[in-house]
Formats: sequence, C-alpha cells, structure tokens
Amino acid sequence: MIQKMTRAALAGAVASALFAAGPAAAQDVKIGAVIPLTGDLQAYGSSSANGIRLAVDEINQAGGVLGEKLGLSIGDSRTTPQAGVDAANKLASIQNVAGIVGAMSSGVTIPVAKSVASEKGVPQISNASTSPVITDLEDNGYLFRTVPSDALQGVALGNVAYDQGYRSVSIMYVNNAYGEGLATEFTKQFEKRGGEVPASLPYEKGKASYRGELGKAAKGGAEGLALIGYPENGTTILRQALEEGYFRKFVFTDGMKAPEVVKNIGGQYLKNSVGTVPTSPEGTNAREHFRQAYSEAYGELPPKPFIDTAYDGVYLLALAMQKAGSTDHEQVRDMLHEVANPPGTKVGPGEWEKARTAISNGEDVNYEGSAGSLDFDENGDVPGLFEHWTFTTDGVKTVEVISPDL
Repeated sequence: MIQKMTRAALAGAVASALFAAGPAAAQDVKIGAVIPLTGDLQAYGSSSANGIRLAVDEINQAGGVLGEKLGLSIGDSRTTPQAGVDAANKLASIQNVAGIVGAMSSGVTIPVAKSVASEKGVPQISNASTSPVITDLEDNGYLFRTVPSDALQGVALGNVAYDQGYRSVSIMYVNNAYGEGLATEFTKQFEKRGGEVPASLPYEKGKASYRGELGKAAKGGAEGLALIGYPENGTTILRQALEEGYFRKFVFTDGMKAPEVVKNIGGQYLKNSVGTVPTSPEGTNAREHFRQAYSEAYGELPPKPFIDTAYDGVYLLALAMQKAGSTDHEQVRDMLHEVANPPGTKVGPGEWEKARTAISNGEDVNYEGSAGSLDFDENGDVPGLFEHWTFTTDGVKTVEVISPDL
C-alpha cells in the first residue's frame, strides 16, 4: 500500500505514463463534498457549500473537465463522525465521485479519511480541519487540506493572547481532535512566552449546562477563558460564563469566528475578545477575484472562514483530473502535488480556461489559490498566514494579518 512519504516521489514517475495512457472513465466527472449543513458547525456549512458551487460553476462556464461538465454532490456531515462517514461512503460508492472536499471538523475528517478515503482510495481535501494529528495520519496519501495545521495556529494564538496583555488563561476545548490539538499547541506557546494556563478542560457537545466545567476553569484565578469550539455549543458556554460571572474576557480560535455569536450573545460583551483564524494574503488577484465572484453570485461575502479554502479544493481536484487525463482515484491523488506546487504556469481562481490550455499544451501548472499558496508537502499540508480578529458590538473585525513565529 502507498504511504504518505512516497507520494511526492511517485507523482513525477506517474505523470509521463498518464499522458501516454489518455483519458479513462473509472469514475464519473464528478466531485463530492461532506459539509455540516446541520449540527454544531452548521454556521459554516452553507457558506462553504456556496464556495464549492461557485468554483464548479466557474469551471463549467469555462469548458468543464475532460470535455464534460463537472458534477457535484453534497452530503451533510451533521458535524458528527458517523454521519460524515455515511455521507462520504455514499459519495464514493453510489455517487461515484472522483474526489471529496471536506469534511470540516477534524473529528469528522479523520474517521472519513481512515474508513473511506484511504480504504476506498478516494482523494479527500479538507477545507477546515486543522488538527496536528492529520499531518502523520495513516491515510495512504489520500488526505490533503487547504488550511494550515493548528501546530501553526496554536503559535499564532499564543502570541496574540500574550501580546494583548493576557498572562493567565484557562482553556475549555471541544472534546475532539481539533479541540485537543489546538489546546495543546496554544498552551505550549503561551507558556513559552511566560503565560500561565491554570486549567485545560475538554467539554462534550450538546449539553444544556457547562457551569461545572466553567467553575473548574475559573478556580485557578485565570483572567480570561480560551474557548476552542464551535458556535452552537460555544454560545451556550459564553452565555453561562457571563451570566454566572466566571469570565469577562475571552480568547477564540477559528471555530468561533461567526456573526451568529454576536447576534446571540451581544457584541458589547465580547468586544474585548481576541482570536485567530487562517487567512489569505491581502491584495492578491486571486483573493480579489474570489471575493468579487462570490459577492456577485451570493451577495456579500460573510466574515467566516473556510469558504475560500473550500473553493480552492474544487479547483485543485478539477486540475488534478485534467492534468491526469483521467478520473482514476490514484492518478488524481498523485496529480494533486503536480498542480498545487511549482514549477509550472501559475493559474488562479477564475483562470480555468488558461489552465486547461496550458495542460493541453503539455505544460505544468501551479495553482495559487484564493486562500494563498497551497503548496502541498509530503503530508498533504500547506503553509499559512493567520488573522488576528475580534468581535465588535455588531460583528467581526480584522485587527491584523500575522505569520506564526516558529
């Protein structure tokens, strides 16, 4: 079986054979998406689905993939592992997709990768799963992501919290791979800078009360609470923290950056909070094209993460199919490294016709995404920048774009 460390080496050897072999039809010219349309992450599901549909529409308007319209099927992960696995299984076995975008939660992405992507050999690109566990996951090389690992976000968050004056912060984190991994990395960096973490506690989703966990987190005299979670249960935790007087100051991660939080809690109670989220370089043509195209198709781009990374995932899968001249899963997997990394003609969002022409001329292509550089390493990971953000009285505001200092 092919392991992760062999992917980059295999890609070059496979490429020449693919051009000689010509198009195949092992799978339909169709991709799937596993997106949380319900559950704890539903606040991000519909906007990410729009990002996916936008990319599919652009590609089809510019000629499609392998001479056909690119199809799309979306399954609801419900933000739970079993529902995510069921949705991915249906996409792979019944819908016959050539690749999958998603899932979003690391706690869903990892079981999908283990039991569907690696077992059935289906390329999977998560647009939101940031757990450090994913880097070394045994997935036979089929799992990629268009967001940086929390090994990087934890550094950024630890630095932001310390630089904003926090010296003692307790943590409550959702009890899954995402929460645990980010809590660990934040603690390392915050303590390295000189901060203190009196308590670090997991919480289970779906509870009516988190007062017990909040009481334990507050016992050490922490001046703030780092909440690593998602909007649905995160809102409950915030409300109870404020009502009971446990905490007034908060540190957030990407999973809580949603306008719904302000709407449900009140921005006046959150305006001194700090947070981080993966972001794209400012001022690039790729970023501006995506933002304008999204606005024209769906209205104003919401201040939520993971929409651009979902959009980029579609482009990468489509490019890999076009470059391979096939929808064969193994060939698409290997071509993902070819189309995401230099060297090659740079192509970006909205440049499908340019990319298709370059590939037909036998040229290499290098996709530079709306979310920034997506150069996959041997583990399917990408580099990244982060945004320091805060809640305001009526929404979300960017403070600055930062690079984690490793």
